[in-house]
Formats: sequence, C-alpha cells, structure tokens
Amino acid sequence: MTSKVKIVTDSTAYLLPEEIAQYDIRVVPIKLAFGAEVFSEGVDITNEEFYRRLAKSNTPPTTSQPTVSDFTEVYSELTSLGHPIFSIHISGKLSGTINSALAARDAFPEAQIEVVDWLSRGMGLLVVAAARAAEEGQGLAQIKAKIEQLAPCVSIFAMVDTLKYAWRGGRIGAGMALVGSLLNIKPIVALKNAEAKPLARARSRAKGVEYMLKLLEKRVGTGGSIHHGVVIHSCIFEEALALEREVRARFNCAKLEIVEIGPVFGTHIGPGALGLAFYTDEDWQRINLK
Repeated sequence: MTSKVKIVTDSTAYLLPEEIAQYDIRVVPIKLAFGAEVFSEGVDITNEEFYRRLAKSNTPPTTSQPTVSDFTEVYSELTSLGHPIFSIHISGKLSGTINSALAARDAFPEAQIEVVDWLSRGMGLLVVAAARAAEEGQGLAQIKAKIEQLAPCVSIFAMVDTLKYAWRGGRIGAGMALVGSLLNIKPIVALKNAEAKPLARARSRAKGVEYMLKLLEKRVGTGGSIHHGVVIHSCIFEEALALEREVRARFNCAKLEIVEIGPVFGTHIGPGALGLAFYTDEDWQRINLK
C-alpha cells in the first residue's frame, strides 16, 4: 500500500495554524534579518512585532532563503516513513527558496518528490487544495496535475496603502513613490507570474475596496460561488474583517478566511495592504470532473 502524499511548503504560504494541523503540512520558514538579528518567519517573530519594527526601522529588513539542509531534514523524515512528497514554494523569481528545495530533492534520488513553483497564484490556496487531495488518497501525479490545472484559475489582487516600502526595497523608483504619497494614491495590483501588474489607482481606500469588489463580481459572475477565498491584509484586521463581511453579503462563499501577510512579503508592501485571493466553485468542479 502506497503511503499518503505529504505536503511541504514555505512560510510565505501564510497558512492558518488549523490548516497546518489538520493536514499535517510541513512549513519550512524563510529567514528575516533586522541588522544582526535573524528570525525565522512564523517561528520566532510575530507579525505584530515585525510591523512594529518595520515602522521604526530606518533601513529595510532583509530576507534569505532556507538552506538546503533545512529541506533535507524535512524530506529525510518524510521519505524514511515512505511518504511521497509534494513540495510547493515561493517563485524562483522572488526567492531562491525553490533552488534549496530542488538541491535537497537531489539528495534523495530514489524518493518520490515533486518540487513546484507557485508563480504568485495564491500559494496558500494551492497548498490547501493539494493537502485536501492528499487526504483523499490521491497520488503524487494526480495532485501535481490538479494543482497545475487549478493555479491559472486563482485570482489575486490587492490595494497597497503606500509605495514607501516598495521603494525602500528597490522595487520601484523614488519618483513613483513620492508621487503616490503626495496624491494619496492607493495602487491596486494583480499578482501574476511572480509580478505585480497595475490595475488601477484609487484616490481613497473606500474607492479601492469598491473597485476590488467589482473585480470580484466580474470574475465570479452573477449567481456564482467562491469555492475557497482569503481576504489578505497587512496589520489592518478590522478592515479585513469588514471586507470579509461584505464579500459574504454579496457572494456565495463555500470557504472564506482572513489571512495576515507576514514579514517576507510585508517587507515590500508594508502595513495597510488589503486584498483578495480566490477561485470559484465552477473552477473546482471543472477540474475535478476531468
């Protein structure tokens, strides 16, 4: 009898603790450094502490990928128990994490290990979908095929409160950051293929939220349902809760959660970001009927 596939990911999936426990997902943390102080995301620094330090720091924190040995330790434990592994990680365009995972995989040539690049398509949603498939007893090839089909169906867009942190991290020029600040512009972006694609520039947070709700309506359609969605935010839980309530009031939601963005992504977007990541019931049914 083949052992159940185990799911491995990294801390940028920003999974809820109950999801990690329910599916026994192994999470390899990415490192974060404020000067000489080094932390493991999701392990020894809370989001609250991170955003407090970020606001006070004159220089941006730096991030670094997990080591090969970090992955080797996890893979060794799971393969020794006979488990195939589906390992899904932050895109290679954003981090070297996946390179560490690939190097660790090479240390187990006889094992069944699939390492997958998520390409900014709502990794937490894909990780949970993979874990659900594994729980149902699906094999490694089936899970890989399902996630490859589901990934293009995931939509993710967000409103950023300030461009200050993107400028400090070298993501945009100083001129763009200054103009955005002076005009109080709230950029709305979609994430695709590990890049932020500009969608609109709202003149207030309220207008930005309404724009995102219209995007959601266009994507889900009249009478459509969200199969799995998350309201994502950085250090603004009350606004995220208000958006979650509004989404539930306007749409049928099989599963809708609130997830806070942690240090690795928070370094570049700062506090005040608010967004949505989701896929529809129609997407899920179509994939599962194939």
